[in-house]
Amino acid sequence: MSDEILAKLKEAVENQDIEMAKEWTQKGIDEGMPVKDIIQDGLAKGMEKVGDQFEKAEVYLPEVMMAADAMEESMELLRPVLEETGEESGQKATVVIATVEGDIHEIGKKVVASMLRGNGYEVIDIGRDVPVDDFVEAVKNNNADVVGASALMSTTMPEQKRIQEAVEPLGVKTIYGGAPVTQEWVDEDVGGNAYAPNAAAAVKAVDEII
Repeated sequence: MSDEILAKLKEAVENQDIEMAKEWTQKGIDEGMPVKDIIQDGLAKGMEKVGDQFEKAEVYLPEVMMAADAMEESMELLRPVLEETGEESGQKATVVIATVEGDIHEIGKKVVASMLRGNGYEVIDIGRDVPVDDFVEAVKNNNADVVGASALMSTTMPEQKRIQEAVEPLGVKTIYGGAPVTQEWVDEDVGGNAYAPNAAAAVKAVDEII
């Protein structure tokens, strides 16, 4: 039964089917399956496949977003189980991600969050137009390992530097991206740990810095 559940979970995320994902997640919970298995061997496998397809331009942004929604809705069912049982989710690390203050763009950031979730990370997406203090608070509240901050306008890029200065004392790793952002900016001006030009690169970069 557990093999069937895992296969159905993978299929549901691949097909961006939210109701199917929730139904089979609930079946996994009812069967007493470890949450770690439901996430890593079911939901994340589906998201990983969608991520691969996105890299090859076999699927596009709307499909990635819908697959991410299917995984996220299922995670909502799993979180109370984790809290109740104290079971580890088996996820690699916790990443706080947001678009910087003054910037309301978030599609690219959402894709990065989805791809990270699909590759085994716990992602705390705190939204768009987010002030520095909220990044700091999210890191502390979630015991985060990594902070990701996106700036889609050249006028908001300096916020990345302010974020770096605020979170560096907390001992977290940092990754930055966004259309006007460059490797040189991150290395020389911000002092961050990693730069990612796209979602696939973000996953690889986070893997490396943790």
